[in-house]
Amino acid sequence: MLDIRVEMLRKEFGQVVAVDDLTMTFEAGTTTCLLGPSGCGKTTLMRMIAGLEVPTRGQVFFGDEDVTRLSTRQRNIGMVFQYPVVYRGSSVRENIELPLRVEKLTKAERARRVDEVMDLLEMRAAADADIETLDNGTRQKVAVARAVARQPRIILFDEPLTNVDLSSKLQLKRALKELVTRLQQTIIYVTHDQTEAMTLADRIALMQDGRIVQNAAPRELYDRPNDVFGGWFLGNPGMNFVADFVTDLDSSGVGKSPLFPKPIRLTGMQGGDRFTLGIRPEHVRVSSEPLTNGVPCTVTGSAIVVGGQYLLTVQAGDQLIKAKVPAATGRAITQKAWLELPPERITLFGADGHKPEVSLQLV
Repeated sequence: MLDIRVEMLRKEFGQVVAVDDLTMTFEAGTTTCLLGPSGCGKTTLMRMIAGLEVPTRGQVFFGDEDVTRLSTRQRNIGMVFQYPVVYRGSSVRENIELPLRVEKLTKAERARRVDEVMDLLEMRAAADADIETLDNGTRQKVAVARAVARQPRIILFDEPLTNVDLSSKLQLKRALKELVTRLQQTIIYVTHDQTEAMTLADRIALMQDGRIVQNAAPRELYDRPNDVFGGWFLGNPGMNFVADFVTDLDSSGVGKSPLFPKPIRLTGMQGGDRFTLGIRPEHVRVSSEPLTNGVPCTVTGSAIVVGGQYLLTVQAGDQLIKAKVPAATGRAITQKAWLELPPERITLFGADGHKPEVSLQLV
């Protein structure tokens, strides 16, 4: 297994900077998802790692080897693209085996590798099927199997679930999860779908405007984003943000807020700082009964969402807050309710949009 290291990697297309002097390490034996909106630079970064794009400047290392100027073939990688790449007029087994013939492996070794990967992806039943009779989802599994059977040093996935139907997507996602868990290879997986990233990744590298704004385990990234972008991009819906939520803040960091029944203290605050409060909708508490650290609120909207939960919009003072609550709670709540924002679930952001070393407590 090899780690992948990029140092001051940059790619310009005319006046457009697609990847902006990026330095990071993709750890050996882990699956890292490059996640971000369209145009953030994730595919360009992956293509430079693959050797399909030449960097404007900077270096790419596989372990201690500088591969920046090596061809894709010389890098010994496996790649799976958005559209299934298959060889027509041949069977599933033949599709998987063909690259192994080029490597001049023995017939027994080729059969062993093909059987192993077909078992891993639960494809034995389709081994002799003509590739042209299969749907896109199954063809993509064949493309994945072919990349894995080669046993390359590194495997790169470029949004492999984008162009398959929903049913096949769910099946393939389960297969990929089993695959990355069993392989323990160095894998980079490009996606704009946060559900895929949260499901498959050991770590998520969140990209914005050609830079990685945070590289962390999925749960850490979701619960504690480093900046407002991470809080907004992850989640459905994203975080609630309340700017300038505290008033009458004194020099010791104690002030008031209509979102809390007691004064609050901002520990670690510097004089004159301004903060935005961030909290995930599922961490917000709403009840028809008074809450110990709650404030009265009015329910202004209610909708049933995935899993039968209710997404409520509540108003406390001038602030609107979204809350995801269990179905029973959503059905029981009428217009008047109580709102509680647990301090341990709150993330504060500074005026620059980034998370400062400041915490919030009730006094």
